[in-house]
Amino acid sequence: MSTSVPVTSAIVIAEPWISMILRGEKTWEMRSRTTNKRERIALIRKGSGVVVGVATIADCIGPLSDDQIELNQYKHRVPTSDIGKWRFAWILREIRLLDVPVPYAHTAGAVIWVNLDDAVQRELSRQLEGSERIT
Repeated sequence: MSTSVPVTSAIVIAEPWISMILRGEKTWEMRSRTTNKRERIALIRKGSGVVVGVATIADCIGPLSDDQIELNQYKHRVPTSDIGKWRFAWILREIRLLDVPVPYAHTAGAVIWVNLDDAVQRELSRQLEGSERIT
């Protein structure tokens, strides 16, 4: 993965989902809305105040039917009974765990996307230079 394009935005993901993603066990992040982004993003562990990894959004599919959700449970790991409004799968590729979590400032009003400042972008680029891809 080339690091010449900075990582400028992030999403916040709660446990246990963020850990599953970072271990390569979960490649679909289920959301209630679609996204047009097809780029590398930062992954923030909810409540931590730090970026813990990066991934590329390769695609977004949905809204998914109950059958599609059930057939692909091994990709998103959400129990079918808990899926609720999360009908869009954000397909994650090139997942990387950071060696050192990077503190960030949460943008006031940020709900889905967090914009990362220049210092965070530089530190992510520095760490990504030699990191190993998980998936």
